[in-house]
Amino acid sequence: MTMPLTFMEATDWEQSSGPIVTVEVQEEDCWPVDTRLDSGGPKDQLAPGLHPVIAIGGRTAADGRPLNLTGVVVSYTGAGTGTGTDRVVVNIADGYIVRQWVNNTLTYNGAGGAPNSFEQAPVVGQPVYVDDSHDLSAGVTLSMSPLNAGHAAGQLRNPLAGFLWYCQNEIADGVAAGRRATSTFDGSLPNAATEQEYCVLLINGARELA
Repeated sequence: MTMPLTFMEATDWEQSSGPIVTVEVQEEDCWPVDTRLDSGGPKDQLAPGLHPVIAIGGRTAADGRPLNLTGVVVSYTGAGTGTGTDRVVVNIADGYIVRQWVNNTLTYNGAGGAPNSFEQAPVVGQPVYVDDSHDLSAGVTLSMSPLNAGHAAGQLRNPLAGFLWYCQNEIADGVAAGRRATSTFDGSLPNAATEQEYCVLLINGARELA
């Protein structure tokens, strides 16, 4: 499996020009970032030029999970050392399309367990979630599992982040001369935890799940 150690930083991370609805939040309210994950870790730290999809707010059911705001980091002001009061600008607009690493785990083996089922044939429109499970690599925040790996106290529902979608060059006539690149949906994935780049159409899961 690919094991990205840093958050998405490709120059083509933006796959649509909009919509744009940005909010400013503090670094300490974003997850999974730094040490804010179910156990183990740490995850990568936010820094200028990195654009992970994250959840904002509490990480427990009592704090409103999984009805969190979700979105993609647009910009970051800080030293990249995990300072909680650093400012993060997040696009929370429905319908924005971004390139991200996605883990193909569908389920975990109970509270604290390892991944035990995997998507081998992802399709356009498949839901993806912000997942704070320690099984994901340091640079990966999304999986296909609606529940996290959890710990002894039990598993938690993951906030909906959006849906697998076409990248600009994966749809016929999407670029000049109608070229179409080989799509990530054209192949299959192994029956094991695998992290691959996909485009994701973001949606604010809080409204959809309310």
